[in-house]
Amino acid sequence: MNSRKTVGRAPRETSAIPAAALRFLEYYYPIHYKAGIGVEAALRGGALNRHQVAMLWLIHSEGKEGREMDRKAIERSLETWFEISGAAITKALRAMAQPPLDLVRLVENPRSGREKIVVLTPKGEAHMKKMIAGGEAYVQRIIDHMSDEEIRQGLHFFKRISEIVEGFRQE
Repeated sequence: MNSRKTVGRAPRETSAIPAAALRFLEYYYPIHYKAGIGVEAALRGGALNRHQVAMLWLIHSEGKEGREMDRKAIERSLETWFEISGAAITKALRAMAQPPLDLVRLVENPRSGREKIVVLTPKGEAHMKKMIAGGEAYVQRIIDHMSDEEIRQGLHFFKRISEIVEGFRQE
């Protein structure tokens, strides 16, 4: 019996699909580096670096009302995604807080004078909308070549991967 833990369902025997893990891996890297980097480039829009895009995406997807997030929460998430230091995060945030970008404001956290909250400016909110539209257009170019059923299966697959990986973080 396979002792793997699964999230959202009971553990099962090893897959009946021969070498499934290896086959997934062989698709994963090309998807990550070809499609994933393409999505990232579309989100960057030539104006931001990959860390800055990730910070804005975190604020949008996990922040309070999609507009603000504790700087420390941003740092914790980014450290799991990239090899990046706190100083590099501070530098990237400061660059986004100054002209010509002016995408965020760094405000004092009322619970701790040493901590900061990163808040999207109106220009930052407009930039997020443009960023998302660019990413959506790139993904649309991909799914234009898929059937409705393939799209449904792909969405289900990505959702399940997200749930499972999130479960790993809680173990």
